[in-house]
Order: sequence, then C-alpha cells, then structure tokens
Amino acid sequence: MRIVLGVSGGIAAYKSALLLRLLTEAGHDVRVVPTRASLEFVGLATWEALSGHPVSSEVFEDVAHVPHVSLGKSADLVIVAPATADLLSRAATGRADDLLTATLLTARCPVLVAPAMHTEMWEHPATVQNVATLRERGVHVLEPASGRLTGADTGPGRMPDPEVVAAAALALVAPAEQRPQDLAGKHVVVSAGGTREPLDPVRYLGNRSSGRQGYALARTAQARGAHVTLVAANVSLPAPDGVEVVPVETTEQLRDAVRAAAKDADVVVMAAAVADFRPATSATSKIKKSGGDPLVLRLVQNPDILAELAAERLRPGQLVVGFAAETGDDGASVLEHGRAKALRKRADLLVVNAVGAGRGFGTADNDVTILDRDAQVVATASGSKDAVADRVWDVVLAHV
Repeated sequence: MRIVLGVSGGIAAYKSALLLRLLTEAGHDVRVVPTRASLEFVGLATWEALSGHPVSSEVFEDVAHVPHVSLGKSADLVIVAPATADLLSRAATGRADDLLTATLLTARCPVLVAPAMHTEMWEHPATVQNVATLRERGVHVLEPASGRLTGADTGPGRMPDPEVVAAAALALVAPAEQRPQDLAGKHVVVSAGGTREPLDPVRYLGNRSSGRQGYALARTAQARGAHVTLVAANVSLPAPDGVEVVPVETTEQLRDAVRAAAKDADVVVMAAAVADFRPATSATSKIKKSGGDPLVLRLVQNPDILAELAAERLRPGQLVVGFAAETGDDGASVLEHGRAKALRKRADLLVVNAVGAGRGFGTADNDVTILDRDAQVVATASGSKDAVADRVWDVVLAHV
C-alpha cells in the first residue's frame, strides 16, 4: 500500500520514526513529507534512510514530477503524525503553503491525523473548532493521549504511541467489516497493564508493564467482531474505540473487576502483569527516613487470579488464556519457566514472552510462544503487538 506520512514540527516527531518503521516492516511503501519546522527535530537523512525514498518539504523541488499533486493523488492512505496546532489550523482552512498541506488538499484517500501539543493548545476554542471542521470533512482525528508533555507539564496532548496510530490508520483501509468477523457474538475480557500495591500515600510496588499488548488484544478482538471488556491497570494509552474500559490500580481491584466481567465471558485473557506480593500493611502517611536504619517490608502473597479463573470457570465452556513474562535465569530458560507455569496454572493457553533488556515491556514489538495446558508449543508469533494479538486470537479460536 502507498502511504504518505506527514510529520509536522513538534517534539513528538521522534515517535514518527518508529511509526515509519512499523509501516515499512509491514510491507507498505511510505513516502515521508515533513514540514520545514519538523526538520528542526528529525532531519532528512533519518526519513530517507528509514523510508528508502528521497524526502522534501518544499513544493518547488522535483517540480517535473509535480509532487504537490502527485503524492496525494497516488496515496492509498495519508497519516499526519504528529499534527501540531498550526498544522491542524492550516489544514482546516485549506492552506497549501508547503508540500504537506498541498498533499492534504489533493488526497482523495483516507486521512488520519494524530495531534500532539500542550494541553492549553489542544483545549483552545480555535483548535477545538479546527478539529471539528476536519472531522466534518471526513478526516479521522485521533484523541491525544494524556501524560508528560514537553517540560514539566502533564495532561492531554501527547501523540498516541506509534503502534496505536498505525493500527488506527490501517483500520481505515481495512475496516472491521472487511476483516474476518470470527469473534462476532463473543464476549471477551482482557486485562492489561501492571498492578500497583500501595506502600504509603506516595509510594507503591509496581512493574514496568505499559499495557500495550493487552490494548492490542482488545483492539484486534473488537475489530474481529467481539464485545470487549478491558480491565486496565494503570495504563495511560488512549482507550480503543468500541471497547469498554474498566480502570483499576491494585491486584485485588483487578481480580474483582475481571471476575465480575468474566461471569458472562466466552474468553478471558489475563495479559496484565499482576503483582505476586503486596505490603502486609500500607502506611496512612508518608514513611520517613529513620536515622539510617534499613526499612524492612513484610510482604504477603496476592491471589493467583489466573489459576483461580482456570480452576473455577465462571461460565461453562469458558476459555482462559494467561500471559507469562519471564526473564530466564541460571536454573531455566524463558520457555522452561513458561512450561512450568503452564502446568501449574492449568489455563487453556499460556502466552510466554521474554522481558527485560529492551524486550517485551514498553516496546512496540513482541515475540511470544503459545503453550497449551499440557505445556506443549502450539504456536509462535512475532512482530508488532497488534500482529501478535491477531495470532493469539487465531489460536484462541482454534481452541474454543
């Protein structure tokens, strides 16, 4: 597929390098059109190296091929990420004062923009009106994510993660009705993120899970026709369209939410990284230093939610899927630890993946091995987390 990736001048332009990689590794032919301001953040050499095409932001370069018309007319999909307040304003008013805005005027394919700016700019009435105008014209404008912005600011205005942008954009040219609806009529419960156990009002025991794989599972299940309940533990990603999201914090809260939703679920997928232990007590005020004496924490074991679900089956015929994030050690490999966990938990399927050292947690890609309840390998999957999620659902359907 021929994709135009527009990049406007915000600090989030660095994320679009990963977005470009996701698109090209999926086999798409991507032409990058940066604004002049965006080149202050990411240079031409990066875009040319990653795309394999010459890159320009100027209308009056390569004039013989009329790029300000030909790029938009020949594209199957246009993505603008990040889209600054200035870019949204120029697009909404039909400006064509650089190659990107000229391309937007000539494009007759689906267009998706991923805004990125400070909260005050996103909430300003002018930006609100510009977004409404673009949406009325059929442009797909993502809601920005919330979190840390440039400097010390936090709030809505972050560019969504690259895999979220890629999935939303590609769904425009491969809409749900064109995808296999093999999960239609199924209620699917997915847990995602990482639980946090409070130590005091300030501190907690937690883990590094971003929730990306769980959100990919929810997003792809919904696209394949399922009714999806997503129990999200401390996740800052935008909610997937059409998915019911139940936010939780602790393991106990996640347990209660999953069990409540699972009572009428056909499939339960425990993709969240659940804390095995919690502090025996949580202080009501901040714990202070005490003259250099070591702080001793007494931990108690949390309930094993996956094992409970596998043993109880809250609905007859329910399929239970677990995730095992392993590191491997001197005693056993990642897969060996996964096999032991599969035999111990007795879930129908266990998805085993290596984490740590830049793998698994917080990354755009994943590499997993899927085991059955007898610890036998039934499938493997690697690639973007959406691709891995789709493969997991393929295996789930073979076992329903």
